[in-house]
Amino acid sequence: MNYDCLGQSSCEGGSQCFQDDHICPSRSVCICSPCFYGTRCQFSVNGFGLSLDGILGYHIQAHIDLFNQPSIVLFSLSVVIVSMIVGLINGILSLITFQNRQVCEVGCGFYLLGSSITTLLTTVMFGLKFWILVLAQMTVISNRLFLQIQCISFDFLLRVCLNMDQWLNACVAIESTITLLKDLNFNKEKSKRNAKIVIIILSICIVSTNIYDSFHRHLIDEENEDGKRTWCIATYPSRLQTYNSFIHTFHFFAPFMN
Repeated sequence: MNYDCLGQSSCEGGSQCFQDDHICPSRSVCICSPCFYGTRCQFSVNGFGLSLDGILGYHIQAHIDLFNQPSIVLFSLSVVIVSMIVGLINGILSLITFQNRQVCEVGCGFYLLGSSITTLLTTVMFGLKFWILVLAQMTVISNRLFLQIQCISFDFLLRVCLNMDQWLNACVAIESTITLLKDLNFNKEKSKRNAKIVIIILSICIVSTNIYDSFHRHLIDEENEDGKRTWCIATYPSRLQTYNSFIHTFHFFAPFMN
């Protein structure tokens, strides 16, 4: 693979194309630029999102059992399993702790309870998404409807839970500050009532600002030397891409500014 494709490249995303012979080529390959993947580098994880498909997908080999997969897949699997165990234990213990009536006597308790729930949901959904990716690329799961449903829903729900968790933690900080400032004048009943309203408003705002992702996410089949691979891809128009970048930035930084 020493010869450029001489202007006949089918590679996308500014990637390089190489052929096995400059006179009578029988095979070509695309060397993808950073943040691009696919046989023609046609998929991108550029911007503010991270895609398990792009990071790990091509390392997973089809029609090969799990324990014979490449070391990077097995290492990722180990990390995910440990993370899930720790996350589940942490989430369950937090949920048990913050369900206590005494804790929920003030708004801060409701925020912490909500944060525990979102943390637990995030852990479960991330674990499921990882396993679905692995099993789908191994061709163990091939049901098109199931893959389509998880493609549309899981990334959206992960976004919602992650954003919600950050905002709830910000609310805890704000509530704690208000408690210190008001001291003896702090109204617990009003705090609880306000917390319930804030959680509802946050839920509506976060869902409404992220719902666009579900409408622009779809499955794409790619034929390559290993057979057919199915990817979950989000494709945004240019204006929506700008909005996507803005909303990611807003939900990431805004809670820290409070």
